Amino acid sequence: PVPTISWRRADGKQIPRKARRHRSSGLLEIPNFQQEDAGLYECVAENVRGRNVARGQLTFYAQPSWTQRISDVRAAIEERVAWECRASGRPKPSYRWLKDGEPLLPQGRVQLEQGSLTIPNVSLSDAGMYQCVAENRHGVIFASAELSVIAIGPDFSKTLLKKLTLVKVGGEVIIECKPKASPRPTYSWKKGKDILRENER
Repeated sequence: PVPTISWRRADGKQIPRKARRHRSSGLLEIPNFQQEDAGLYECVAENVRGRNVARGQLTFYAQPSWTQRISDVRAAIEERVAWECRASGRPKPSYRWLKDGEPLLPQGRVQLEQGSLTIPNVSLSDAGMYQCVAENRHGVIFASAELSVIAIGPDFSKTLLKKLTLVKVGGEVIIECKPKASPRPTYSWKKGKDILRENER
């Protein structure tokens, strides 16, 4: 006689409630298939003459999708720049980087690790358009950001040259001079109009 057909999961989990069983055609339909729906399924057919089981593995795959993108950065010369991009996908995506459309390889000043890019000391030559690429066998996605490298003339507006009063003759005085500047400036000191030169004192 025509067998009756039933479905079950071989791992003991419940078949998702959203699944629809078409008994007349022996069809199992799972809408909006997700990672948790993956697994080994069994179709059981039986009648008064016997029983048979067919098994099939359902595997979840997904193309990459961004969970963290990179954004434009303005940095002064010798500043540290760090970007990180992250993508979900199945299988897990791999990452690579481009600069102005050309593959970017790890080198002395540029450090690449998975979805992260770090330049400890930025120079003018680092300026440009960068792309993080995430890919698996099901797709490729790109995230773009521009690195602008700027030079800053010495700025003392946020620096205080400390006014120190000697309490004891022969004591030591330290005056710090740390203006904001890019690239790093050279320094010279004056007392009044006279240039100070290093000596034994």
